[in-house]
Amino acid sequence: MTVEDAVFHYLELFDALGLDRFDLVGHCVGGWIAAEIAVRHPERIKSLALIGAAGLFVPGAPIGDVFMMAQPARGVDYADLRTMLFARADAPLALDLFPDGRGDIDDEVRRYQMLRFGSFIGFKPPYFYHRALINRLHRIACPTLVIAGEHDRMVPHAIAQAYADRIRGARGPVVVPDAGHAAHLEAPAETAKMLSDLLA
Repeated sequence: MTVEDAVFHYLELFDALGLDRFDLVGHCVGGWIAAEIAVRHPERIKSLALIGAAGLFVPGAPIGDVFMMAQPARGVDYADLRTMLFARADAPLALDLFPDGRGDIDDEVRRYQMLRFGSFIGFKPPYFYHRALINRLHRIACPTLVIAGEHDRMVPHAIAQAYADRIRGARGPVVVPDAGHAAHLEAPAETAKMLSDLLA
C-alpha cells in the first residue's frame, strides 16, 4: 500500500534469492524504489542506475499526473498519455504500447493493474515522492548513474539533477537525446551502453 511496503517486498525477495550484493537499475517508480533500497542498505548495492526516477520533491518541478493522462479523451484517445511518456505521441513504439481505441482484454487488464499499483504508492498525497528521501541520498555509497530522457514530460529534469547532486559521486544526469520518459525503450542501445559502462 506504500513505497515502504514495496521496498520490504523487494528486500525479502533479494533475501530469498540469496542476493547479498547486487547491481540495481530502476525506471520511474522502480527508480524511486531502487533509491529507497539503496539508502537503507548501501552495503548491499554494488552500483545504482536511475532512469527517469520519481521519488523526490523538488519545489517548482511537479511530477506529471499520469493518472489524469491515462483517462482516454473521448473514451478512446491516448495521445495525452503518449505525449507524457514518449518523445513523440505518434512514434510507432508509443502507438504500439498505448494504442487508441480499446485493446484486447489482457492488455486492458495489465494497464489497469499497472496504474492500480502506481496509485497505491503514488496517487494519494504526497504524489510520487517521499519527502524524507532527498535528505537520505547521502547514504548511497556506490557508483551511481542518473539518466533522463531529453523530452521527459513526466519526471522533470530538476528531479534527475537533485538525485545527481545529492548522491555522492553520482554521474549525470546523462540526457538521452530524442527520448522521453521511457528512455530505455525509445533508445535501448544508447541506454544499454550507459548501463554496461556503469556495470563494467
